Amino acid sequence: LCSPKPCSTLCGELLDYKTEKFALTRNRRVGLLHRLLQLAVLGYVLGWVFVVRRGYQDTDAAPHVSVVTKLKGVSVSRAEDARRRLWDAADFSRPPQGENVLFLVTNFIVTDKQVQGTCPESPSVLDGICRGDVDCPIGNPVVHGNGIKTGKCVMYNSTHSTCEIFGWCPVENDTLPRKPLLAEAENFTLFIKNTVNFTKFNFSKGNTLQTNDPTYFKTCIYDPFFSPSCPVFRIRDMVEAAGETFGSLALLGGSISVRIEWDCDLDQPAARCQPRYSFILLDRRYNFRTASYYWDSQQQHYRSLLKLYGIRFDISVHGQAGKFGIIPAAVSFGTGIAFFGTATMVCDLVLLYLDAKADFYWKEKFEESPPDTTCSSRAVLQNCCWGWGSLGWGAQHKRLKALCASSLPTWPCEKQGCTEIKLFRKWEVALAMLFP
Repeated sequence: LCSPKPCSTLCGELLDYKTEKFALTRNRRVGLLHRLLQLAVLGYVLGWVFVVRRGYQDTDAAPHVSVVTKLKGVSVSRAEDARRRLWDAADFSRPPQGENVLFLVTNFIVTDKQVQGTCPESPSVLDGICRGDVDCPIGNPVVHGNGIKTGKCVMYNSTHSTCEIFGWCPVENDTLPRKPLLAEAENFTLFIKNTVNFTKFNFSKGNTLQTNDPTYFKTCIYDPFFSPSCPVFRIRDMVEAAGETFGSLALLGGSISVRIEWDCDLDQPAARCQPRYSFILLDRRYNFRTASYYWDSQQQHYRSLLKLYGIRFDISVHGQAGKFGIIPAAVSFGTGIAFFGTATMVCDLVLLYLDAKADFYWKEKFEESPPDTTCSSRAVLQNCCWGWGSLGWGAQHKRLKALCASSLPTWPCEKQGCTEIKLFRKWEVALAMLFP
């Protein structure tokens, strides 16, 4: 007659709603752990996020950078042939006015008056050593050598035979001086002018002091405590800051990284935005070759070959600027609030799984309400009433409808919903009252 489904199965667990239940526990250990975790989160949010990392600021970590360098100094070198040579900024600095990379000559080897022709290869080149012409195939280049083999094996000196080559003769001199020829270079000065522009905040700053004294940069030397705004560095100080001595590095050369870091808090006065310099030794050997060409009075083409040893300075600039922003401040604050929830979750895990009374706390914390037994049987019962009334009993039909209308709100359901049996029994009582 009537076949309604139970209410709990109509909706299932999909529409179950869970609400929090707060239980006050007198567990001092968990309470102490909770307070300690809250203090740790508070210290992290206030100390690290807001004070150290300035999490309330919007940042610009990609500034536009300009770097200009100049080397100053004069030195006199005396080679083994007793010839003196004066070196100034145009000689020992490559390029004389550089940018991010600068090379300072500290030692050199000269091979003078080279002319293109034939001559013996150097015995220091393994591929050039020979015992006969068969070891010098014509047209083959000398591996790591100075020219092309002519097919002849000739005497280099009284003890060595080498292949004859076509190249710049005489071959390069490879005798290294025992001491750096430009030892005075340790007192040279390097001027580094750096400007950064943080376009996001329309802020520019340079590492030079704004002064009207024209002699300031000619007399000052950088010192992190006494002259932090003087961008003039002594070469010896830079090498020592990189962990090396000038004498040992100047003989064979090396490479030093100069790192300039800007960390500007634009919520503070602009004068507090100052760069920090650091120096790192990258390599202990650095050299390259260069030559100057000329013609003599007989129109013979000559060159002077220089093998230069020195210190290469690689300058890199990094920086970021920060200024208060409502969005990063809100994000950092929200993250801190979320961490407080993590402290509560950790304490719940300890209380429910690790504590000796975990079962007791579990039963007290989680409670399931009884299912709703007042299901929607009103519509089902109404259909049943109209079904009985549709038999066409006349006056009884009207009385039956009135009885159904008065009885619908008071008839409860079974535990799992309205059943046909319960409804049928109640209708039996109703019919007995109508038809005694």
